[in-house]
Amino acid sequence: MEEPVLKVDRLSHRYSVQWAIRDISFELPRRGIYGLLGSNGAGKSTTMNIVSGVIKQTSGTVKIKGIDTREDPVAAKRLIGFLPQKPPLYNDMTVDEYLTYCAKLRWVPADKVASSVDEVLGRCGIMHFRKRQIKNLSGGYQQRVGIAQAIVHKPELVIFDEPTNGLDPNQILEVRNLIKHIAEEQMVILSTHILTEVQAVCDDILMIEEGRLVFSGKVEDFDNYITPNTLVVSFVDAPSAETLQGIEGVRHVKELSPGRFRIGYADAQEVMDRLVEESARGRWRMSELRVEKSSLDNIFAELSKKVKQ
Repeated sequence: MEEPVLKVDRLSHRYSVQWAIRDISFELPRRGIYGLLGSNGAGKSTTMNIVSGVIKQTSGTVKIKGIDTREDPVAAKRLIGFLPQKPPLYNDMTVDEYLTYCAKLRWVPADKVASSVDEVLGRCGIMHFRKRQIKNLSGGYQQRVGIAQAIVHKPELVIFDEPTNGLDPNQILEVRNLIKHIAEEQMVILSTHILTEVQAVCDDILMIEEGRLVFSGKVEDFDNYITPNTLVVSFVDAPSAETLQGIEGVRHVKELSPGRFRIGYADAQEVMDRLVEESARGRWRMSELRVEKSSLDNIFAELSKKVKQ
């Protein structure tokens, strides 16, 4: 059976007396984009720094394609590309000089350095800036150079820590599209505290809160983590909120805008059936009726609350 790209087993780390992460275990078997989600200070960066070999864990194991990062760190690091929150750029170098230097650091064979640099310049859309000094590039293009250094050696696993921090909306979209393109050939872990970032680009989610793994699964499973308990309904000739409140099974009613209501229910199907019947009887001309999904923010808050209990 083929080794998973990344296997983390009972990973813990302590700074002085404070535990940053405790007993985190997960396995990522295939390519795709995995979101590592959590609030600021939850332990995301510590986890990524351990996986990428920047710091050594207090206990537990990390294996990249079966290679233990503690037992054989050099071999493991050859399989990893890493972009920390602040890109590790040498601003006085040209883009070409810097990426060539990074390729050599990553032990790309001498006869393949030039072609490897050309390839990532093309993939990251910075070919036309190859002779420009890095300090003269915009923030968005500097971030692209940071991404290029992370993939110049064609690693199995690429880790991005808050890759869209400080970028404008257009730059954020460009970086997201670039990450999706990279994930076609490599496994990508995207560490972020931004919920919409995860929803926009990720296939699976790992969530860390207060140093512990509190969720692991598909984005769809995360979206459906909290069972919905409200409906949104609209009418052209709307009744009063009090009238809707009187319908059997309705727990509460809130008017969102003229003719549009949020309704809490005991049983969704029963309340929807009664709303349709009452609308036809009262000629309210219903124009919308749907079960309202829980927002990502509510799910995030609920998972965080479970850790604190």
